[in-house]
Amino acid sequence: MRKTALLFLILLPACTSQPNHLGNPLLWPVNAMSNAFGNANYASLRGKVEVFVKTNHPALMADLRAGGGPALTQAFDIAQTPQPVRAPHTLQMQSDLALYETNIAALITAIMVVADP
Repeated sequence: MRKTALLFLILLPACTSQPNHLGNPLLWPVNAMSNAFGNANYASLRGKVEVFVKTNHPALMADLRAGGGPALTQAFDIAQTPQPVRAPHTLQMQSDLALYETNIAALITAIMVVADP
């Protein structure tokens, strides 16, 4: 009887229709697969952005100083950044020019932070 009661108490929270941090246990395998594919997609996209930034760093810096340009547009295109976000994010990135000048990883992260893969 104790084992049945304990099992009931453990499984009872899974029966709620209210939001919880674990979600539906029956969907855990599906969610795991979805996360794996999402992470792989993000890693691939970040790799492409990283290669582009490392190869075009001087042009990207010039575009940032100017408030935009073809290299920055191409970086945002590769990162799949939505159009409405690009101009405000470029303005925000201009405040950290000194950081991006010396830290390429920070520039990659700044471009990817608004990506919409």
